[in-house]
Amino acid sequence: MWLLDTSTGKLHYIVDPSWENYAILSHVWIAGKEQSFQDLQRLHEPTPEEIWRSRVRPLLGGRPPQSALSRASEKIRECCAFARARGYRWLWVDTCCIDKTSSSELSEAINSMYKWYQQSGVCYAFLHDVDDDEDPRVRGSQFRSSKWFKRGWTLQELIAPYEVWFLSKRWRPIGTKASLADVIEEVTGIDRDILQHKRPLSSVSVAQRMSWAAKRKATRVEDEAYSLMGIFNVNIPVIYGEGRYAFYRLQEEILRRIPDQSIFAW
Repeated sequence: MWLLDTSTGKLHYIVDPSWENYAILSHVWIAGKEQSFQDLQRLHEPTPEEIWRSRVRPLLGGRPPQSALSRASEKIRECCAFARARGYRWLWVDTCCIDKTSSSELSEAINSMYKWYQQSGVCYAFLHDVDDDEDPRVRGSQFRSSKWFKRGWTLQELIAPYEVWFLSKRWRPIGTKASLADVIEEVTGIDRDILQHKRPLSSVSVAQRMSWAAKRKATRVEDEAYSLMGIFNVNIPVIYGEGRYAFYRLQEEILRRIPDQSIFAW
C-alpha cells in the first residue's frame, strides 16, 4: 500500500498498513483535476530551472526551490494540511496512491480497499459541493443532495471506517458519521447501527445491502460490481472491459459464499 507523507508529498510503500496510523480520503473525482500516481512522482523530479537555481543560489542568493507538495493539486495540498494539523503523518488518496498502470496493483487495491478504509485512523469525506455554513439537518440541504451520496465507491467508504469526518468545499468540518448518523440514515437508508458498527454487516440481508447501492452511479460499469465486494465480503478478479458481466460474477460469488436467498427477490 502506498501512503502519502503529509509533510513532503512523497509516496512511500508500506508492506503492512495495519501497523500505521493513517488518514484516508473519500471524495468525488473531478474530471481533469485529479493527479495520478505518475503525476505525483514527477513532482519530485527537479525541473531544469530548479537544477540551475540549486547551482547558482549559493553564489547569487535567491528563494529556495518549491517543495513538491506545493505543486500538488489543491485537493491533495489541503487534505495533507488538514491531516497533518491533526497529527497524521500518512494519508491515502485513491487518485494518486495506486499505480493504475500496474494491473496487479490495481486489482490488489480494489480487493483490499474496504479493509484499508476500515483500518484507517479517520476517513475525511470531502464534499466539494457543500458550503461551509451548511446545516445538514435542514430538508433540501446541500449536504443531503451532495454528489458524494450518489457515487458507487463512497458506499463502502461510508460504512467501512469507524470514524468519518464530513468536510465542506473549504475543508471545514460539518460533522461526523456519529453526530450525523440520523441524517445519513435518512439520506442513504442505512441503519445507524450499521453506520456506527453496532451491528455487523452480515446481519443485513443481501437484498437490503443491494438496495443501498441501487441509485448510486459509477464512472465505469464494472465498478458497479467491484465497489460492492467489501459490502458483501467477497472477492472476484478485476477485469476492466468485461462490462455488465462483472455484476453477474459478483452475484454468483455472493450466492456461493452467503446462504441468503433474498438475492433472488432483489
